[in-house]
Amino acid sequence: MTFNILWPAMRWPDNREIEVASVAEHSAQFCERFADVTPEQWASCDAIVSVNDVPQEYREQMTNCRIFVTPKVGFDNINLREWAEIGIPVCNVPDYGTQEVADHAMALMLSLMKGITFHTRELKQDPRGLWRPALNPYGKRLSVCVCGIVGLGRIGTAAALRAKAFGMDVVMYDPYRENGAELSLGIRRVHSLEALFAESDVVSLHAPLSGETEKLINAEVLAASKPGLVLINTARGPIIDLDALHDAMKEGKVQAAGLDVLPEEPANPDHPLIKAWAADEEWIDHRLVLTPHSAFFTPESVYDMRFKGGEVAVTYLSGGRLNNCVNEEWLTNPR
Repeated sequence: MTFNILWPAMRWPDNREIEVASVAEHSAQFCERFADVTPEQWASCDAIVSVNDVPQEYREQMTNCRIFVTPKVGFDNINLREWAEIGIPVCNVPDYGTQEVADHAMALMLSLMKGITFHTRELKQDPRGLWRPALNPYGKRLSVCVCGIVGLGRIGTAAALRAKAFGMDVVMYDPYRENGAELSLGIRRVHSLEALFAESDVVSLHAPLSGETEKLINAEVLAASKPGLVLINTARGPIIDLDALHDAMKEGKVQAAGLDVLPEEPANPDHPLIKAWAADEEWIDHRLVLTPHSAFFTPESVYDMRFKGGEVAVTYLSGGRLNNCVNEEWLTNPR
């Protein structure tokens, strides 16, 4: 039996060879925008693959659809309950960029703790006069540092193992991980964010975005920070209260931060933290490293994201096996 898999709003501008290969002998259909999809395509598709939620007006036309795949880790922009109510499981692709994001978290940490961007910028101004090998503003021997991990999922686990490889003492906070998860990795567990921040030299965030985790890292948590804390976020921007981070850095509660994600993307140049950073204000100079939500990106991870989206859809359609279903708690009567 041949199935119709529809990509109704393509994210990638190049050819479609990866997506076509992912569904093998089945039909792959592509449109650049939701508005370009014909009523016949909506009605005949067996599966939808999209990074964005499908507007309600089009969802009503999908009388044949049996699965919606969002080919990325995060699903906070998808109304999971509404899809469940019409009997359609929603699945994500949580394993496409695990290594890349964990690597990026370590890169941000090392950039700050080893003074990489600090020295690069200083030397560009005066290669001879600012040749200062003994100056490292936030440097410490990594093997005497505690690395705190918030969220011990796939990426958090990968980051914990990388931190261990540097000889760091790794401690985790994740109230949803089963007892003993930390023991299998040879790391420690604490039972509150405040405890984690109080003993960590570096904290790396790896939690999903939800109503529970939005502004999880707030003024109260940051106030508990160990002096000299370096905060890393490669998860989701809204997990950090950016106003609180601005205040904590200005007051010296947080020494430095490496952020790949922000609450508003692209970055809001009028936010006090971003504005001070862009203006090289003295109080924040060399203390903030920003990257443009690029932690996930390598050619290999993009291939996985594109291929696995179609693969997850076909696996369900052809064999009834759901991989990575994220709305199962509301899904009572799947199509």
